[in-house]
Amino acid sequence: MPESRGRKRDDYTPPPEKGERKVMKLGSAPWVAPTMVALFVIGLAWIVVYYIAGPSIPVMKDLSPLINVVIGFAFITGGFIVSTRWR
Repeated sequence: MPESRGRKRDDYTPPPEKGERKVMKLGSAPWVAPTMVALFVIGLAWIVVYYIAGPSIPVMKDLSPLINVVIGFAFITGGFIVSTRWR
């Protein structure tokens, strides 16, 4: 029985270089981690201070209890949003 001929493959030639390549910077910006931690701490501190000394502080006394908790959680949520940029 006759054998089929094998296909002739061309030799591999690498693509030509396009000049200088830019090195991709790994990691995150230097402001991301401190901002993230600061937002977490501020949010937690706001909630803790409200529950411990809320009636003594004029700004917290004027706001309703729900608003004070929402402000604390807003800072914490901001920390989570900033944490998505951290690598």
